[in-house]
Amino acid sequence: MDLKSLVRDIPDFPKPGILFRDITTLLRDPEGLRYTIDFLTQKCSEAEIKPDYVIGMESRGFIFGSPLAYKLGVGFIPVRKRGKLPAAVHSIEYELEYGIDCLEVHQDALQEGSRVLIVDDLIATGGTASATANLVQKIGCELVGFGFIIELRGLEGRKYLPDVPIISLIEY
Repeated sequence: MDLKSLVRDIPDFPKPGILFRDITTLLRDPEGLRYTIDFLTQKCSEAEIKPDYVIGMESRGFIFGSPLAYKLGVGFIPVRKRGKLPAAVHSIEYELEYGIDCLEVHQDALQEGSRVLIVDDLIATGGTASATANLVQKIGCELVGFGFIIELRGLEGRKYLPDVPIISLIEY
């Protein structure tokens, strides 16, 4: 299946000069969504990625991470922006091109030594994925890989990630 044909390009969003890759058109297509999750599962198997947990980053990482965790037979852990989780959290601040952001995970979500796969819809500059990797490693988890639906290769985000398998289904 040609997944690129299911991703809509929106020029000048969110600001002039940006070509936004919109996955909502992929999500609304039942066959495309099923294929995406099945293909991501297959790629994890081929790369021999065997996590205990899939971590999805707010918010589109939840969309793909949850069904992937189901297919892999493992748990799903949400990583959220500051102040969104109700119990005690581990947190990490990271720099963006326009300021500082923070990611959090419940303190009781992961145990030291857990094997973790980080999933998101897209990797661009790698900032959020790198921060999430730092957060799980700070907790003492073993990062076993990354899974992305889309990779914007020209922004070279993968060079900021740890040396583990990185799966991307669509490249621009």
